[in-house]
Amino acid sequence: MLTKTGLIALGAAAAMLAACTPQAPTALAAVNDKVYTVTPNAMKVKAGIVTGEVTDMKVTERVEDGTGRVTEPAKLTGKLSLKNTSSDQTMRLVGGKISYIDMQGKPIVLEDNRTAPIIQVGSGYGSSDRLDPGQSSSQTLDAEFPVAALKAKNLKEVRLELAFIPSQFREETLNFTVSIGGQ
Repeated sequence: MLTKTGLIALGAAAAMLAACTPQAPTALAAVNDKVYTVTPNAMKVKAGIVTGEVTDMKVTERVEDGTGRVTEPAKLTGKLSLKNTSSDQTMRLVGGKISYIDMQGKPIVLEDNRTAPIIQVGSGYGSSDRLDPGQSSSQTLDAEFPVAALKAKNLKEVRLELAFIPSQFREETLNFTVSIGGQ
């Protein structure tokens, strides 16, 4: 009986040790960036009193090696530069949005679980939402990109819709005639 009890205790101890033994680490699949070139990768356009330029455009998604599973959906990145070309109007940038247009001129919608890309202006430290005549500002562009637009010959254009408030810009000089003492 004692032997039987000892064997049961020994078996229980062995089971506990086996359960506490650390598992061998499993190898994680490597995740790499899949980069799609945007042609042209830089573009400059003018609309009204604003000139916009987007440079270094590319689309990147993160894909797991071996399985091809997308771990992070596609994003459009680049640098957005805006310039106020007016000689007498200040523009206060309110915001903007990005839309993707297909070959038939219709918007390509994002998947249900993704947020429509917007442009935040003046949100960084030291940045301003106001552009005086001749003034420029730059910011990075990092926007969700629709999977449907990754298919060959499906994307016609990237549309940037800006909202701004123009106002007259004037500089005036005030001269105060003064004298010192009794002069």
